[in-house]
Amino acid sequence: MQLFYNSTIEITSTSFIFDKEESKHIIKVLRKKDGDILHVTNGLGFLFTTKITLASDTKCTVEIISFEEKKPSPHPLHLAVAPTKMNDRYEWFLEKATEIGIQEITPIICDRSERKVINKERFERIILTAMKQCNQFYLPKLNDAVSYKEFIKQHQEGALFIAHCEETDKKTLKDSLEINTKTTILIGPEGDFSENEIQLAISNKYSPVSLGNTRLRTETAAVVACHSVMLLNE
Repeated sequence: MQLFYNSTIEITSTSFIFDKEESKHIIKVLRKKDGDILHVTNGLGFLFTTKITLASDTKCTVEIISFEEKKPSPHPLHLAVAPTKMNDRYEWFLEKATEIGIQEITPIICDRSERKVINKERFERIILTAMKQCNQFYLPKLNDAVSYKEFIKQHQEGALFIAHCEETDKKTLKDSLEINTKTTILIGPEGDFSENEIQLAISNKYSPVSLGNTRLRTETAAVVACHSVMLLNE
């Protein structure tokens, strides 16, 4: 199934018009025509079956034939991940985490972060493309980048973990996770979290965990954490 996206569709909608860029792609690149069926999501869990009524490359118009709703995940995952020095590594994480099934992502600026500014618009495009390619009906939420201390102050529900590389007493993430539970996991920068950051997290009820015996890159650690949660809940 080829999936398209339109954030404006509601269950009460009877028709809608794609924007110019998407219309051009549908008509000029994919060579769709009047009467062809398109599957569209609004990123909120709904899949709409639609039929093209006006095959225009500037305002492709479709009629909604039917829709179905996918229930939200009973084990939502929120990863707070420090931006990587090389943008392409973080973009790889965003793509793979979306494919696996993440719900929320927050870039966190840490003591040892080498990159402190992100291109949120570009990151959102990568997430959207990955969502469509893997036929997900929920668009993961990408929050604005915030400082580590600011994030820790925010109230997060469910199970809370900080993955770090310090040689301290900690369980593995796989042995700490709970089924069907909202989970938030902190992943630090290339130089890992500072000792002060680790203690701040612990004092705010985050449990320290290990992701294995090897030292992982930030983006790899984030994907491993994401996969661990999804694998447990299969």
